[in-house]
Amino acid sequence: MALFDAEKVKLGIAPIGWCNDDMPELGAENTFRQTVSEMALAGFTGCEIGNKYPKDPKELKWELDLRGMRIASRWFSSFLLTKTLEENIADFTRELDFLAAVGANRINVSEQSYSIQGQVDTPILTGNHKPVMNDAGWERFTKGLDALGKIAYERGFKLCFHHHMGTVVQTAEETDRMMANTDPRYVFLCYDTGHFTFAGEDPLAMLKEYVDRVGHVHLKDMRLPVVEEARKNDWSFLTAVRNGAFTVPGDGDVDFDPVFKALSDANYEGWLLVEAEQDPAKANPLEYAIKGRRYIAEHTGL
Repeated sequence: MALFDAEKVKLGIAPIGWCNDDMPELGAENTFRQTVSEMALAGFTGCEIGNKYPKDPKELKWELDLRGMRIASRWFSSFLLTKTLEENIADFTRELDFLAAVGANRINVSEQSYSIQGQVDTPILTGNHKPVMNDAGWERFTKGLDALGKIAYERGFKLCFHHHMGTVVQTAEETDRMMANTDPRYVFLCYDTGHFTFAGEDPLAMLKEYVDRVGHVHLKDMRLPVVEEARKNDWSFLTAVRNGAFTVPGDGDVDFDPVFKALSDANYEGWLLVEAEQDPAKANPLEYAIKGRRYIAEHTGL
């Protein structure tokens, strides 16, 4: 029994299993063409954009069309707290132009002001290293998100905000405040099972709370023993990634069945996107892509 209508819910995978944008040395040997060819081979029809992708949208679209693939979305780093709104809007508009040219209609925004996710030596789970916003910061941030979201909306896009470890929106409480203070017409959630789990939150409870505002889904599994190691050894986010904190659905400790059911019950439409950053030398990207694809087929009928 299929949980989703294949016309309305599409399956994609992120290139981050092949080559890592935060640590380009991971998977440096994997080319763009190998990456997208293996995605298609594993049975996916969409992907996000990585650092090796062609910068010319025409060339990118041509390469993807050859493989029956399309762009689902892409990451956008906002700096609403540290740059002017005008600078953010200019960068954001450029990204929308690119995405529109390749036929996408989602953009994943993560607030990167003061983020520690890319700091190799800063512990992610211990100490108080993560940035937090004061009331003035929250006001500036949420107003800025609404402004970007309105621009996206007027162009037929959904701005999907990506809660993320090491950033100003990591916890359930921070996600709640962000959602409560932004316009539901303009700001959606990029719901990520892995980041909520890593943050010690209940991913299913968060999904049920916001399922009507989920615009994009990242399916990420977590190996909880590795998360425990990260806590015990004061690892940074990137050290945890290198050591296998994340994996593809069905290979870790996240229970995806109730997640799939909640999305199905809410008639979710959009992308289910496997995003599992691992060290390709330890986790063969094609093997893990196939593993994740098979699990999703078995558990959703897609």
